[in-house]
Amino acid sequence: MASTLLRILKKTHNFTITTAPILTRTCHSHTVKSNPRRRFNNNLFSRISPLGMGTTLVPVLDKWVQEGNQLKELELQRIVRVLRSHKRYSQALQVSEWMRNSDDLQFSVGDRAVQLNLIGRVRGLEAAESYFNSLSDEDKIDKIYGALLNCYVREGLVDKSVSHMQKMKEMGFAGALNYNDLMCLYKSSGQLEKVPEVLSDMKKNGISPDSFSYRICMKAYAARSDISSMESILQEMESQPNITMDWISCSAVANIYIKAGLKEKALIYLKKCEEKISKDPVGYDHLISHYASLGNKDEMMRLWGLQKTECKKHTNRDYITMMGSLVKIGELEETEKLLMEWESSCHCFDFRVPNVLLIGYCQKGMIENAEELLRDIVKRGKTPVPSSWSIIAAAYLDKHNMEKAFECMKEALAVQAENKFWRPKPSLISSILDWVRDNRNADEVEAFVRSLKSVIPETTLIK
Repeated sequence: MASTLLRILKKTHNFTITTAPILTRTCHSHTVKSNPRRRFNNNLFSRISPLGMGTTLVPVLDKWVQEGNQLKELELQRIVRVLRSHKRYSQALQVSEWMRNSDDLQFSVGDRAVQLNLIGRVRGLEAAESYFNSLSDEDKIDKIYGALLNCYVREGLVDKSVSHMQKMKEMGFAGALNYNDLMCLYKSSGQLEKVPEVLSDMKKNGISPDSFSYRICMKAYAARSDISSMESILQEMESQPNITMDWISCSAVANIYIKAGLKEKALIYLKKCEEKISKDPVGYDHLISHYASLGNKDEMMRLWGLQKTECKKHTNRDYITMMGSLVKIGELEETEKLLMEWESSCHCFDFRVPNVLLIGYCQKGMIENAEELLRDIVKRGKTPVPSSWSIIAAAYLDKHNMEKAFECMKEALAVQAENKFWRPKPSLISSILDWVRDNRNADEVEAFVRSLKSVIPETTLIK
């Protein structure tokens, strides 16, 4: 890596850090260019995968057919599934609708349920309800009703969800997935006391809870600091012959105990979790994060080594998890070394990885180091995503260095094309904008406001 980071590596840092405040201050969400793993070699998905999220896929699909290639329902269903998993919902809907409009392909009721869910995500609830109402009674099977329920739940509409669920019960359509949706809604809306009621109603109606049902109920009890009731649900779950305590469930239980300060009980389930991980890299990421919460560097490093041995390769996600965990326990120098290791081996430069170190520097008060690191990466030909500059801008704002905060925010806005979905925190923009109006000439104010219009509602800019 370049000389900047090599110089930094000579230093020793010892501090405690929490990344959440900077992440919260910086932006509502962080989205990067999607680059899903190629799962289908030399086929349609290999053409779709590298395309940006804003690319229309219909011409790609049409060209594929015009070239004489055959398409089967299974392949298109898999493409829709992978696009959804990478949150490329608009493109997934395009493929779904292209499939529905094809004369040569079967479009099942299950496909319609997926399409309804995508319509709700992309075009909104009203469009989803309109699609539901346009279907014949014969097509409105349990999956269709369940898809509309999921739309209501996603929008946080408790009354509509409960009413729709009641109709599903009356029609005999309600299954475990639908009860789980309702429990998630009550938990997210803060009505924690209703989650166990749904689980009881589920069992009363002859629907067997699955592992997710038990996990969401345990989390609801834990959120109310009712560990005794949580453990009763855990005991019930472990006694069910049809349910296997997989690593996900063990991880969830361990996390509950960690948050409750019950370290010894947490360690029991962390060990169980490790026994069940096999070669799943995501499982290792969870374990490393949990041990970071316990401040146990030795276990983190041991598991990182195991992950390298047991799993085929380390992804950007794995580095983000490990670096974030090291930052959390104050091991900034180890984080720097890991960034160097990642840079020497990565095939796709993902700014979410160095962002972890940028956040660490900023939390430590080493804002100049963060800026120097980012500018050094830029010198090597990398174009940062706007959130990288926004992290540093927020840190300068905290230190009341408005000149530098303004400078870094201009840098963020200049690379906004790298992530068109990036939205800076309104409070960050408001503070910088107020300073600009008081300390810059009219031309600079106008230029800054103009650059903000693509990322902030215009009403926010009016003063």
